[in-house]
Amino acid sequence: MKKTINVLVINGPNLNLLGTREIEIYGSLSLSDLLEKLEIESKKLNIVLKHIQSNAESILIDKIHSSKNTIDYIIINPAAFTHTSIAIRDALIGVNIPFIEVHISNIYSREDFRSHSWLSDISQGVISGLGIDGYTWALKTIYNRLIKNKK
Repeated sequence: MKKTINVLVINGPNLNLLGTREIEIYGSLSLSDLLEKLEIESKKLNIVLKHIQSNAESILIDKIHSSKNTIDYIIINPAAFTHTSIAIRDALIGVNIPFIEVHISNIYSREDFRSHSWLSDISQGVISGLGIDGYTWALKTIYNRLIKNKK
């Protein structure tokens, strides 16, 4: 019997505007398009996805806290909180759930303030600048780390 992997996808502020916001940077697919694509891929990998998007830091932190003992891995696009939120960093450290940090745009080729992440050094990896495909690569990496390479 295959082991089921429970993955929480966290999307931070303004990602609810995907598909309409700065299309030249973030693309034309909406957040629901992204989630639909991820759901299809996750079923192939026997991964159960849960998702949250919020513009409120406290809601994301509460979701991280409530994921302890129920979520195996997190994919997080903290968006603007990448550069400001030590509170999200502390929440991720506190629950000790491995995570991959994903950014649709290449944060290192944009404004200087975007090049620092409060999460990168505690993450299992960072995917930046590959568009929404970065989320799919994160899912495949999780599968490889938790299932494929354990056989």
